[in-house]
Amino acid sequence: MFEGFVSENIDVGDASLFVRHSGAGFPVLLLHGHPRTSATWHEVAPRLVRQGFTVVCPDLRGYGRSRGPAPSPDHSAHSKRAMAGDMVRLMRALGHDRFAVAGHDRGSYVALRLALDHPAAVVRLALLDCIPISEHLRRANAKFAAGWWHWFFFAQPEIPERVINADPDGWYHGDPARMGRENYDEWRAATRRPEVVRAMLEDYRAGLTVDRRDEEADRAAGRRVTCPLLVSWSLRDDLEELHGDPLVIWREWATDMRGHGIDSGHHMAEEAPEALATALADFFSPEKPRRCDES
Repeated sequence: MFEGFVSENIDVGDASLFVRHSGAGFPVLLLHGHPRTSATWHEVAPRLVRQGFTVVCPDLRGYGRSRGPAPSPDHSAHSKRAMAGDMVRLMRALGHDRFAVAGHDRGSYVALRLALDHPAAVVRLALLDCIPISEHLRRANAKFAAGWWHWFFFAQPEIPERVINADPDGWYHGDPARMGRENYDEWRAATRRPEVVRAMLEDYRAGLTVDRRDEEADRAAGRRVTCPLLVSWSLRDDLEELHGDPLVIWREWATDMRGHGIDSGHHMAEEAPEALATALADFFSPEKPRRCDES
């Protein structure tokens, strides 16, 4: 995987991030979801490099081979605000003050927080399989609870750690034929580490508490994503089934938005890498990119 990419660990304050990066063009930051690592981008990232971008693929704080601080009682140590701060410092350490961002699943919440908290840094934003956490919770009903019950299970204290760590291979399912053997092996090694499982659970605990409050404060203050936003979702997943057209929801959060579905299951970077890479390359190649602090 990632032939020609540099792999290294970079300190960003209270976290040490494992990161892969390559390329010589405009920088693009790719943020993975749960329970994946940066290896999920192994088919997409090289395609973007060949399209002329510099591509940066980190493991989020606590995921994969990245390490963060110990969990905090209010879960803020694993909040999307803390993770977004990691990414700004990481990109600066690599020499990039302004960049495009794509986030999938949990990584999309970090990407959204990046655009809201650091608009001068984010030129373009792509959110994949995502609506804001607070919008999910505002619409939560029996169907959502039945399909996304893991959000509420993961938020419980201590019990999820005991259940998952007793049999991580039984809990987390993956197919090496679909994921790619090296991606699968890296992901499997991560899910077998109790400290990684704890950090991933803290991500969800933060989601239902501090992250939700941060999003609600944004909406109350009228903050919106003002740089160009691409919203894409997996047509063979359940986001549209649960909430209808995601673009309708995102119109309340963004001033310059477009989007479409991709013919894929949830892990689109692994299942539809060519279609996803093409969509990202087209979107991230503006002649005159605008930052999120420019109207």
